[in-house]
Amino acid sequence: MRQRLLWKLLIGHIVPVFALISVLVWRGIDHRAEEYYRLLAKTYHVAPTEAHRLFLEAIHRELLWGALAALALTLMLSYLLTRWVLRPLLQITAITRQVADGNYSERVKVASRYEVGQLAEAFNHMAENLEKIESLRKNMVADIAHELRTPLTNLRGYLEGLSDSVINPTRETFQMLEQEVLRLVHLVEDLQQLARADAAKSFLDLQQISLHELLEQIMNLYRPNFQDKEIEVAWGLQEGTDIVTADPDKLLQAIRNLADNAWKYTPKGGKVSISTLRSADGIKTVFANTGAVIAQGDVPFLFERFFRADRSRSRDAGGAGIGLAIVKELIEAHGGAVGADSDEGGTKVWFVLPR
Repeated sequence: MRQRLLWKLLIGHIVPVFALISVLVWRGIDHRAEEYYRLLAKTYHVAPTEAHRLFLEAIHRELLWGALAALALTLMLSYLLTRWVLRPLLQITAITRQVADGNYSERVKVASRYEVGQLAEAFNHMAENLEKIESLRKNMVADIAHELRTPLTNLRGYLEGLSDSVINPTRETFQMLEQEVLRLVHLVEDLQQLARADAAKSFLDLQQISLHELLEQIMNLYRPNFQDKEIEVAWGLQEGTDIVTADPDKLLQAIRNLADNAWKYTPKGGKVSISTLRSADGIKTVFANTGAVIAQGDVPFLFERFFRADRSRSRDAGGAGIGLAIVKELIEAHGGAVGADSDEGGTKVWFVLPR
């Protein structure tokens, strides 16, 4: 590929231009020499035919050798320059094949700040994103398998015990089996919610609604949960942050997921604060809670599907890691953005809706 493109560039652009310039110079010299010797003949009354011929032959010979030398030098310099320009393209071609085979670790060496260098940087950025997506995909498959394996293993064990009369068919046994089935149902429902969130942008019913009322509605719904864990709930609703343009059902789902996360991950006797404020991008809603600090390296992945900072945590303790992914899809469908931060003071998760 390199040789074909290289010689196409050289032969297709340099040789025709160089040949055209040489022909024009050749004809120009012939024309000027003819006028000059005609002037000599008229002025001195001589017939310089032989001198004219010798002069043209000498000029043509020097012009031919000069043109060949210039063409060779031009081809050599153009060859080296074109090879230097094409080197990143060749690397991109080779690495593209590796990416197609599933190897996302290779990167193109950026040797220029100009167009080809910018292409190499863009390619490296794409490869990095693909590597992250592939890693998340593998983690997602592993997480789904983990989430399904535990309840299915329990169901299989108890059903085999019941079938072999090793376990007595008591009410408590059937209640336990029912709980395991409900765990599977909840996981499937979470996946369905995520699928609906992916398509939310095409089915938004935008209205002027009260953000404060939606927040209070969800927090009233979760009040028993917070009271059971003795969690203090604090409010900080800034004036002028009430009315937003959004789909009430989808925004309610996003707020519910944030409230559910705040309840689950706040330790007993902790504190949750809900605040709204005006920002340059719109109206920002923040859920902050006390509790364990999330590693800074994990914070950017909180909104990824099936991501959990503590991978050893069971579904009972922390869910399947879909809640924040649903929030991200729903808020971005409205043209908004999400974010998170965690430090010694606690964890903050927020979303911004455009004005």
